[in-house]
Amino acid sequence: MKTKLPFRLLLLLPALLLAGLALAACGDDEPEELRPVTFMLDWTPNTNHAGVYAARAQGWYEDAGIVVEIIEPGAGGVEQAVAAGAAHFGISVQEAVVPAREQGLPVVSLAAIIERNTSSLVALGSEGIARPRDLAGKTYGGWGGPLETALVSRLVECDGGDPDTVEYAIIGNVDYLVGMEQDHYDFVWIFDGWDGIRYTRVLGEDVVTLPFIDYTECIPDWYTPVIIAGEGLIADDPDLVRDFMEATARGYRFAMENPGEAADILLEAAPELDGALVRASAGYLAGRYAADADDWGRQQLEVWTRFEAFLREAGLTEAPIDVEAAFTNEFLP
Repeated sequence: MKTKLPFRLLLLLPALLLAGLALAACGDDEPEELRPVTFMLDWTPNTNHAGVYAARAQGWYEDAGIVVEIIEPGAGGVEQAVAAGAAHFGISVQEAVVPAREQGLPVVSLAAIIERNTSSLVALGSEGIARPRDLAGKTYGGWGGPLETALVSRLVECDGGDPDTVEYAIIGNVDYLVGMEQDHYDFVWIFDGWDGIRYTRVLGEDVVTLPFIDYTECIPDWYTPVIIAGEGLIADDPDLVRDFMEATARGYRFAMENPGEAADILLEAAPELDGALVRASAGYLAGRYAADADDWGRQQLEVWTRFEAFLREAGLTEAPIDVEAAFTNEFLP
C-alpha cells in the first residue's frame, strides 16, 4: 500500500531539494583538510634543504594535500625523532642511518639529496698538502668521531703514508678557517657546497682540497645527506609518504633548474643566512643534486653495500645490517 505524504510536506519538497543542492554545492567548494606533516632538519637551514623550502613556497605540498612544518633538530637527534614518530620525515646521513638500524631504530632512507659525496679535506695552501700521504705528520681538527679517524687513516695509508703519525684535535663547532690560520690544526673535513664555497668564492682564501669522491679506490662513496622516514609511517600511510616525496622531488628539480630562485626562497625563510654564500652554494649544488633532474633522489644498492662494509671493517659498527631494508626508491616519482 502506498503512503501519501502530508500536503504541507509536498509543498516544502522543492525548497528542501534546493537547499540540499545548495549544501552539496557548498561542500564541493570547501577545500579538503590538509594533512599536517613535520619535517626535521639535520642542522640550521642551508642549501641542502633548498628543495623542501621550494616545494613549500611554491604550494606543491598543499597541492598534494599536505601542510609541512619545518623544524630544527632536537637534542635526541633526527633518527630518534623520526623512529619514534615525533617527526614524519627528516634529513639524516648514511653514516647515521647504518648504525641507527644496527641499534634497532627502524628508519629508512627515501632519497639521496645529493647524488655523490661532496665533502673534502681542506687545508691552507701554505701547508703544502697536495695528496693524502701529505697529511702524515699533520694535525686534523674535527669532532673526534671514529668515522673521521677511519677516513683519514684509510686515505693516508692508501696513498703510501703513515696514518699513525696523524694527530687529532677535538675542536667541535668552530670557525675552521680561523683555527687553521692560527695553526691550531692543519686540515679539516668540510662540505664543498657550503664551507668550500665560503672559503673560495666568498672569502677568496688560498686553500687546497682533497675531495673524497676523487679517492673512491681507497674509501667508498656514500650518500650524505638523505631524507628518512620511519618504517611505521611507511607501512601505515604509504600514500602520505608518496605524496610528500613527489612534491619534494619537484622542489629539488626546481632547485636544479632555477638555483637563483631557490636561493631567494631559502633566504626569505632564513634571512639570517649570508646571501652571497647561499646564492653561490645554490648554483654549485644545482648540477650535483643529480645528473638528470628526473633521477633526483635515486639510490644504488652498491653504494649502500660498500659503505656499510667499510663501517664494519673500520670497527664503527659490529653486526651487519640488511642493507636492502635500509633504503628504498619506491616513493620517488
